[in-house]
Amino acid sequence: MRRRGPQPPDDEGSVLLLTLGYGVLAIAVILVCTAATSLYLAQKQLDAVADAAALAAADGFELAVSDEGATAVLSDADVEREAQAMVAEIGRDATLVSADSPDGSSARVTVAGVWHPPVVTVFVPEGVRLEATATSRTALR
Repeated sequence: MRRRGPQPPDDEGSVLLLTLGYGVLAIAVILVCTAATSLYLAQKQLDAVADAAALAAADGFELAVSDEGATAVLSDADVEREAQAMVAEIGRDATLVSADSPDGSSARVTVAGVWHPPVVTVFVPEGVRLEATATSRTALR
């Protein structure tokens, strides 16, 4: 027997479309979160390389002795030599951008690198240039 009156709309297959839509959205969110975490870790690694290079460069001082006592003196050439050696040793893909001694007692080192996402998608660029600067001061007591 046939029912009379308004018939409910035929919604067969609409749940499948919603499921597919949410699945695509979930995959996009996962890929973006993975890329953001990878970017954060790459920046932290570059920060660590800059810190280590600045610390090594600050230890490359020359001792100057005068009537007032001993002082540690840093030159730009010594800072760059020590920083370059450290970046070459632990830097992996990092490159030394600059290394100098702005005041003769501290070393300022800037390193750069390029981050590539673990999975290239339309939501994330293919690569981003990263840079980190660190300063270390030498002191005698």
